[in-house]
This record gives sequence, C-alpha cells and structure tokens, in this order.
Amino acid sequence: MKSNLHMRGALIAGLILTLIGLPGMVQAERIKDLAQIAGVRSNQLVGYGLVVGLSGTGDQTTQTPFTLQSMKNMLNQFGINVPANVNPQLKNVAAVTLHADLPAFAKPGQTIDITVSSIGNAKSLRGGSLLMAPLKGADGKVYALAQGNLVVGGFGVEADGSSITMNVPNVGRIPNGATIERGVVSSFANGNSLIFNLNTPDFTTANRISMAINQHVGPDTAHALDGASVRVAAPRDTGQRVAFMSLLENIEVSPGEAAAKIVVNSRTGTVIIGKNVRVSPAAVTHGGLMVTISARPEVSQPPPGGVLAGGAGQTVVVPRTEINVQQADSRMFKFAPGVSLDEIVRAVNEVGAAPGDLVAILEALKAAGALSAKLIVI
Repeated sequence: MKSNLHMRGALIAGLILTLIGLPGMVQAERIKDLAQIAGVRSNQLVGYGLVVGLSGTGDQTTQTPFTLQSMKNMLNQFGINVPANVNPQLKNVAAVTLHADLPAFAKPGQTIDITVSSIGNAKSLRGGSLLMAPLKGADGKVYALAQGNLVVGGFGVEADGSSITMNVPNVGRIPNGATIERGVVSSFANGNSLIFNLNTPDFTTANRISMAINQHVGPDTAHALDGASVRVAAPRDTGQRVAFMSLLENIEVSPGEAAAKIVVNSRTGTVIIGKNVRVSPAAVTHGGLMVTISARPEVSQPPPGGVLAGGAGQTVVVPRTEINVQQADSRMFKFAPGVSLDEIVRAVNEVGAAPGDLVAILEALKAAGALSAKLIVI
C-alpha cells in the first residue's frame, strides 16, 4: 500500500506545476517586456483568393460553386468568357481565405507572412500557388497584395479506398508572401506624452515603473494613471522621441507579485498553484470507493436423460454477475495556520490523491473559507 501511495504521489507531483520562489527575489524585467505603448499595435488583415496548380486535390466545384464563380470572374478579367451553361470540373483549384498581421510602423514595399486556409472541400493545398489577392483591413481598404507558392506542413495519401493524413494539409503559409501597399497612421509622434499600457494590470508594477522612470530621467516625468497605464512626458521631436523611448524601454523594473491563484485545467488534470497561496487551519480526509461489476456467463447443459426420455431440455447461457467493492484506506492531514505552497503539495502527495481528487480537495477548502487564493477552472 505504501508503494502505491508513493507512486501516486510521484504522479501527482509531476502533474502539479509549482511556481515556488524565494520572498523578495523577484527578477527584474525590462519595461518593454512589461508594457506596450498605446497606439503602437498590429492590425489584422483578411482576404480571399484562389490556389491553383494542385495535383487533383482541389475543390469539387459541384459542391463549392463559389470556386467556379471566382474562376469565371478571374478569366473574364483576362478576356476569356466561359459560357453560362458550362461548368468545368476544376480539380486543381481551391478557394481559400488569407489572413495576416500588419505590424506597427509597416511601410509600403515591405513584406509580411500570410496564412492560407481552404474554405471548400479541397483535400490538400500542397504544391499549390496563390494568385494575386488583396488583403483588407477592418475599414475595407486594401493594405497588402498577396501572391506566391505555399508551404504546407501536412500531406495526404489515398489509394484503393485507404487514406493516410499527416498534420493538416488544408492550411499553408507563404513567407514574405504579401507586399504592403498602404501604411497605418500611428499616433506615436502626436502630443507631448506617451502612455504605457501594462500587459498584466497591477498597481504595484505601475507604481514601480513610474518610480523607475522618474529615477532615471527626472522627477515628475512619469505618473501612474491606474493599475494598467503610466503616462510619460516625451519630447515632441520625432528623432528625440525615438531615442527617449529607446532609453525607457530598457529600464529594468521588478514587477509586483501576482495575486494568489490556483488554476485547474479540468480536461488534462493539470494544476498550477501560485507561491502566494496560503491555507488556514483545516483538516482534510481523503478516501476512495471503487465498485467493480464483472459479468461471467455460464453454459447450463440439460441432464443426459432429459433429452433421451423425450424431455424439453435445452442448452442455455446463465448470466453470473460479480460485484466487488473496495474502499481505500482514508488518511487525514491537518494544515497549520499560514501553510505555504510547498507544504500543501507535500501533504497532498503524502495522502496519495489523484488529480481529480486534488481538485475536489481544493474546491472543498475554498468552500470552507480555508483557502486564501482565487480558484480558476479552465
């Protein structure tokens, strides 16, 4: 029994990712890793196009009429008119959607990567080429033009009714596949101040960022607006502002410690416990009840004389069901006031709790008011 408990304890130790750190030993991070400048952001682009040159793995045009319609519209632009009553079977063409991110300060002539995804019933985009297609922003304007050969990580093989597919062959990428035609106006050079928005809002971190900037640049340069924003006075000249931002983003700040949280992934059984989690005095008992039901059918033969004497004896299958109930040994452990994270994990490992049991223990402690942490189930 002890060996089984040790094995279960080792298993739960592997599933619990403990974020243990020493008090006061918070690693300093650069401001560029803690926050981003308001107005300096990327923008999403989306488009529609055709991938050609496929090896018979394109859309079935009878089921995807929009592919045939798109092909006819493209041919019309080149002076080729397809009769209305003609529906060619285009096995080498696939209708696709395109999406990409337009980075901040992107200028016309630069290139960006794009992702190409099939929207029809194409079996694979491997070996295909994307014809020139516009990429539009949320305002409906064209910001880039995409074209090029696809790089597809997956593949599919089919023969004699059997098929093998590796990864996803219906999605591909084109590195540097889109050329930017229009830039997005940024507010970086406007006004006499800049605002840093924290990636993770925290009053302590915002206060420390403002204090660090004032210490390196000068008093009253930065002011924390709230737990997520810090306003910094900046020069109006663009060149000076760039140099000023280069100085600020490399200042190191020790961020505030995160609030006490326990995150539980109900699908994988993974549990992440923050180091600031504390438990009030509590006693926990853990026990398991296992019920096993097994069916063992038996064959019943009639007596030998029954059939010879003209009786109605028959061979029948008689069900035999066995029910076995086992209850594991319950163990109780007690938490002292202010128990730390490593003590919680050690106690749970000693009791031999499985991942599902651990979640139940944490929920019970939270309901009893003995767990000083936010329990998050994802």
